[in-house]
Amino acid sequence: MIKGKIIDHTSLIIMIFSYIIIWMLKTSFPEYSQMLTLLLYYIAIAQAYNIFLGMTGYVDFGYVSYFGLGLYGMALGVSYASQNNLSSSEAIILGMILSVILAGSVAGVVGGIALRLRGAFFAIATIGLSQALRYLIEGAKIWGGAEGIIIAKDLRKLFGEEGFSYATIILPDTGIFILAVATGIIMYLIRISRLGYGLLAIKEDEDAAKVFGVNTTLYKFVAFIISAVLTSLVGSMWTLKVTAIYPPESFNITFSVEFIVIVMLGGGGTVLGPLIGASIYSLSKYYLGVYLPGLQLTVFSIILLLIVLLFRQGIVGELRSFLYKHEIVRKIIR
Repeated sequence: MIKGKIIDHTSLIIMIFSYIIIWMLKTSFPEYSQMLTLLLYYIAIAQAYNIFLGMTGYVDFGYVSYFGLGLYGMALGVSYASQNNLSSSEAIILGMILSVILAGSVAGVVGGIALRLRGAFFAIATIGLSQALRYLIEGAKIWGGAEGIIIAKDLRKLFGEEGFSYATIILPDTGIFILAVATGIIMYLIRISRLGYGLLAIKEDEDAAKVFGVNTTLYKFVAFIISAVLTSLVGSMWTLKVTAIYPPESFNITFSVEFIVIVMLGGGGTVLGPLIGASIYSLSKYYLGVYLPGLQLTVFSIILLLIVLLFRQGIVGELRSFLYKHEIVRKIIR
């Protein structure tokens, strides 16, 4: 019985162990710190998006909006804390709360409307969200408008000159690592829960899921909100690294495409898929930029095309399908 339970949780154990190895490599080899931090960032985002895209099959091209709102939430929290003489801890907590409120509110409105649509209609409905938010901020001149928000001075005031490097390197890197682990665990728990089975039923055949009593609108909405909130928290940590937030970069639709590629590359709806997809994507992007500057996008697009053609269910999905006859493999590769 104990052995069976261990096998059932093997994918979770592998995932957490992989994160720990990445973190140990990051601390042991400082020269690769930036690359490995970027890897953890992509993993955390991919795991969060996997809860919605991977589990439901719904493609959201406006997904970067929740990341961007997370950026702004932390920037606003730090700025407010600095102006009102709050502590550094209060500034970070306030920033994370604002990120969740902003992303959760927008996701609630968008989800309540757009999730009644399906397939391409849903994708089209979400494609303009990020640009709408960008031009709203710039046009209405809210949150600094086109000039953005720069929080480097505020962080120095809150953490001091000596603590500035901690606030912009150690704190966000640690936060992103914790979020990568947390999103992975949440994804796993959803995957094996009633919610997860309902979402997978929606992905396979939404009409059939309705017939069998699945509240499809509610299930999709819950996954949508959870995914958006987790993404906003990753964005809030990323704010501390970049220290300057501008609308064009914060709501760049290219990021949405990246997140989609990573999830589909590793295997949508699988626990280990985002880890595999993010590893391939981020490491390829990094090394191609170093060794083939100017040609990295061309080479990378060819590599991605080949992987998509060869692994239509994603790498983990195809591997699981190929070895599906083995019961142990089915339980390990989730």
